[in-house]
Amino acid sequence: MAEFEPTHTQIQKITPTMVGTVILEDPVGFPQDKSNLYCVGKNGEMVWQAEKPEPAGLYSRVMLDTDGNTLSAYAVTGQACELDLINGSLISQAKIM
Repeated sequence: MAEFEPTHTQIQKITPTMVGTVILEDPVGFPQDKSNLYCVGKNGEMVWQAEKPEPAGLYSRVMLDTDGNTLSAYAVTGQACELDLINGSLISQAKIM
């Protein structure tokens, strides 16, 4: 498996997928204007940064769904989110707090 360098904090989870490698970085200390959940292609280029449910909505957990096309993620702002694996866009969200 390739080595990945974090963009801002430390890497918490690496998930290989058909699109590329999905990386979750630690939300603590991560810049609020960026997304700490992103996908890196086989060439090492950024494929996408996940859309956030709200400006402060950095992600704390992520899992590849059994369909292989979506990601389930939790945001520190209290949303359970479903994300499109192809482009990182937010498909749905539900407040869990």
